[in-house]
Amino acid sequence: MSNTDVNGAETHSFQAEVSQLLSLMMHSLYSHKEIFLRELISNASDACDRLRYAAITAPELLGEDALAITVSADRKKRTITVSDNGIGMSHDELIANLGTIARSGTAAFVEQMTGEGAKDTSLIGQFGVGFYSSFMVADRVTVTSRAAGSNKTWRWISDGSDAFTLEAVPEQARGTTVKLHLRRGENEFLESDRLRSIVTTYSDHIAIPICFTKDDGEAETVNTASALWMRPKKEISQEQYTEFYHHVAHAFDEPWLTLHNRAEGRLEYTNLLFVPKTPPFNLFDPERKHGVKLYVKRVFITDECEGLVPAWLRFLRGIVDSEDLPLNVSREMLQHSPVLARIGKALTKRVLTTLEKKAEKEPEAYAEFWEAFGAVLKEGLYEGGDWRDTLLSLFRAPGARSQGLVGFADYVACMKDGQDAIYYITGEDLEGLRHSPQLEGFVARGLDVLLLSDPIDEFWVTAVPDYKGKPFKSITRGDIDLSTVKGDDGDVKAEEKPPLAEGMSELVVALREALGEAVKDVRTSERLTDSAVCLIADEGALDMRLERLLREHKQLGQAAQKILEINPQNPLITSLAARAKASPTDPALADAAQLLLDQARIIEGEPLPDPAAFAKRMTDAMARGLA
Repeated sequence: MSNTDVNGAETHSFQAEVSQLLSLMMHSLYSHKEIFLRELISNASDACDRLRYAAITAPELLGEDALAITVSADRKKRTITVSDNGIGMSHDELIANLGTIARSGTAAFVEQMTGEGAKDTSLIGQFGVGFYSSFMVADRVTVTSRAAGSNKTWRWISDGSDAFTLEAVPEQARGTTVKLHLRRGENEFLESDRLRSIVTTYSDHIAIPICFTKDDGEAETVNTASALWMRPKKEISQEQYTEFYHHVAHAFDEPWLTLHNRAEGRLEYTNLLFVPKTPPFNLFDPERKHGVKLYVKRVFITDECEGLVPAWLRFLRGIVDSEDLPLNVSREMLQHSPVLARIGKALTKRVLTTLEKKAEKEPEAYAEFWEAFGAVLKEGLYEGGDWRDTLLSLFRAPGARSQGLVGFADYVACMKDGQDAIYYITGEDLEGLRHSPQLEGFVARGLDVLLLSDPIDEFWVTAVPDYKGKPFKSITRGDIDLSTVKGDDGDVKAEEKPPLAEGMSELVVALREALGEAVKDVRTSERLTDSAVCLIADEGALDMRLERLLREHKQLGQAAQKILEINPQNPLITSLAARAKASPTDPALADAAQLLLDQARIIEGEPLPDPAAFAKRMTDAMARGLA
């Protein structure tokens, strides 16, 4: 919503949750307030990079001006100013970039930061709110900007409340100037030595000169202004790598992995890539954009190069600098560049090889990585291609009987005699899967079952037939014969099972007749050892969770009929069998059939078609039992 006053100034409201978020910022959400300057300088550097790229095809945009970033402080006015002569922002860009905070998840951010995550400052980088760290030290922020190629200058003003003002001002130099009006108690940031120290600590790696204006008005360059990735690795400290990661990724956590390599020979390029510790806020954005920037001979080209890394490696952050691409390369040319394709393939191989080494030598650290990014790597399994075998070796999942995460190699090595498949079960959450009745018979026989709770699991298992000849088998679909599996000592063996109770066949018939078209079939179960019932999809049908996902997204019409399995050893089922033996047409069996089916639906997370009827049947059954 916006209003315009008599002078032409526009007042815009922030989105609903922003005032709360800014309040959090003002009350020291960050553990170190000085990083506001790091974020402003990083934004300025990005603006200069983008102008340098635009000037390749439109040199007039750059002109004769050397790109630079200027930092200054005014003690009397209590202001800090960060200026750049980069690409600048138009009226609409100011609204889009500064009027909408964390567009992919403001509500989620606020929820986390006001809950248990309130002290976890690493979360901040997941939500793209770096600019707004200014409000930790300032009670008013002014942004003045003129876009390259435009003659209009706009000023954005906000005090961190629920609105901002946008107005036209007399034309100024190209670029953006951010002025912070410091609140009381933040005098330390008016000291020249303090500001210079912050710049050299956090932004020394930036390839754009950062000029600091001294108290006497003289300007000095305070950073090395050289591309970090071009320096020898032995000359770079871990702290410098970390700060560069913060800059290039606009992140606040520590990198989980750093990959700095220079390829020479037929293909020459340098990469400085990072794997974050925490998932970026846009990791599951539908566009699946990666965070790797492409440079050519140290000139920024684009951060939207689709062929550089596959979508299932989009958690990567960093840069790739090529010597083999022409400097005037366009985004359209990049889409069809064989050189870029070879670079992308080499990068992918390097990343996956490094992950394999990590998985082998540091399994606990790798488990942390998999928890954060395993769901993304699984997309590569679904999409197929040359990397599927490697991705299968990297795969991990919790098991019903295993401690920690299990890889396919370890799973196959521990398979029982008579077991011919890799068993898995899919569902919405791990805790629900661990209590699934379908697991009971497998666990009793000492069989492990992989617990898959990511939405992508429903899809990749349909695209990957097997692992080294061992097929994947859902335990919630089709009939599974466990009688050939040799159990551990003390486990339930098929030959030790007691015979079926009398009336069991009559009960199955009665349940089939009572349920009719509501189910595809009723049968006794090999899966169940404790629970009374469970639902199973037919062998040729969709897995139940996949079916549910498709129906929720209106990609599927009517649900397929399910199979109701009953546990022939369960006391309730044996009691019903005795009643069916005595009177196969007993009306109570019809009510029992509906109750058993509804119970199975509830366990599976399926909606009840008639909750009121279920409640009445349950009430009547309890009344009879208590009478």
